[in-house]
Amino acid sequence: MAKANRNNVKNIAPSEALSMIRKGALLVDVRENREIDRKAFDVEEFMSVPMSKFQSQLHEIPTGRKVIIACHSGSRSGMASKMLANQGHKKVHNMQSGLIRWEREGLPVKKKPSQSPFAWITKMFRRKS
Repeated sequence: MAKANRNNVKNIAPSEALSMIRKGALLVDVRENREIDRKAFDVEEFMSVPMSKFQSQLHEIPTGRKVIIACHSGSRSGMASKMLANQGHKKVHNMQSGLIRWEREGLPVKKKPSQSPFAWITKMFRRKS
């Protein structure tokens, strides 16, 4: 007989995640810093633990608190959620479809203003037309 699954991860929609964050859950973004610098979840309770460092930094994630793991599309967060649950975290949630679905649902995002090296040329041509 198979042993009960220790992996107690619940998959949740972004809107449910936001509601949980507003009630005290912690959002842990496992995207790399360069990704977060371009576009980030605009929430108060936020922690960055990049997937490339997740194994060595997962001890920094609070154990007695509800934790929502998120990434860009949901695949890295799925892996990270299982790793966290396997380390004994009992309140782990995986955000389905990550930032892609978060944005699609119209939830708050912080974006770094994009400035291409040729932006000044574009502005120059816009003024003349």
